[in-house]
Amino acid sequence: MKTWIIFLLSLSLTLCCTPTAVAAEIEIAAPSAILMDGATGTVLFEKNAHEKLPPASVTKVMTLLLVMEALDSGRIRWEDTVTASDAAAAKGGSQIYLEAGEQMSMEDMLKSVVISSANDCATALAEHVAGSESAFVERMNARAAELGLQDTHFVNCTGLDDEPNAAEHLTSAYDLAILSRELLRHERIKDYTTIWMDTVRNGQFGLSNTNKLVRFYEGATGLKTGYTSAAGHCLAASAKRDGMELIAVVLHCRSSAERFESAKALLNYGFANYALVSTDPDTPLPLLPVSLGTEPYLHPELQQSSPILVQKGELASIQKTVDLPPSLCAPISQGQQIGTLSITAKGKALAQIPIVASSSIDRLSLWQLTVRILRRMSMAEPMS
Repeated sequence: MKTWIIFLLSLSLTLCCTPTAVAAEIEIAAPSAILMDGATGTVLFEKNAHEKLPPASVTKVMTLLLVMEALDSGRIRWEDTVTASDAAAAKGGSQIYLEAGEQMSMEDMLKSVVISSANDCATALAEHVAGSESAFVERMNARAAELGLQDTHFVNCTGLDDEPNAAEHLTSAYDLAILSRELLRHERIKDYTTIWMDTVRNGQFGLSNTNKLVRFYEGATGLKTGYTSAAGHCLAASAKRDGMELIAVVLHCRSSAERFESAKALLNYGFANYALVSTDPDTPLPLLPVSLGTEPYLHPELQQSSPILVQKGELASIQKTVDLPPSLCAPISQGQQIGTLSITAKGKALAQIPIVASSSIDRLSLWQLTVRILRRMSMAEPMS
């Protein structure tokens, strides 16, 4: 029963904190597109966002996600040296022309994939993580299922469309936005996605970022371009301003210029119309006295303190109201809801966030209560 109550509270909180996107008065040339807030996952604009399309090298968002997760878990290390197999060296398309048996540092492999979309390096990394590209692709599809990506099926780690079963390699703008959001949780990836130009092989091979927004769009943080004849020009773009990070995905564009202009238009719309608001109350939550408890006071805390997304026109009218009792009575369980923080704007509820107990406090036993009363009596001043 307790588990169900917690679940329902969390569900209620999620629903309250997810605003309905306003009707976007924006036109873009991209046939399929989406704009998503990175912090909350709120969709701010969509156009054929669930249409299944080939993603070209934007596939590598998933490839990079699995590499970063393997690094974070310790299954592979930043200090590793990655060796190119015959299969990796044979990859076509964008590449840095690895030779079979060539060794390169993890950092240089990642840079080559992120900056120059190197298919040979993406394959070498996939093999380093999973042993073979086919085993890695199985992990890609398993991870997609874990994330609830219903439009996605991968057949390779690169997005090349000249390989067997390439016609089955499909995803959607929505699913790629979810993947991009997951990848951006790994802050270290931005050490690479924000690079405009760099080199590998001790400065002997130059890298130039295929994502032109990195140089020309304020606050750009990434993320990945793609192109094949079947997929057209694709882009998963991210940018951060004033603490808000947005993700724009555009697919199947007719030209490189079209994809960048479409993504810029989406990002501009998001930054112009939305902002993040802290859920912290205007004043710190007070200590609450606890009667009949093993501790005299309890410190309340918010169940979650993630910011909420609001329309900029609501910023000036935002109000935060804390509803807490003057005191509590033991026993109290950690995480037990004891109050509510309500956030409103123009009379509209934006969020209702449970205020919970930061720790458990047991009820005094009869013996403990007796000892406490006797101690207080002994400390009382004698009557004159």
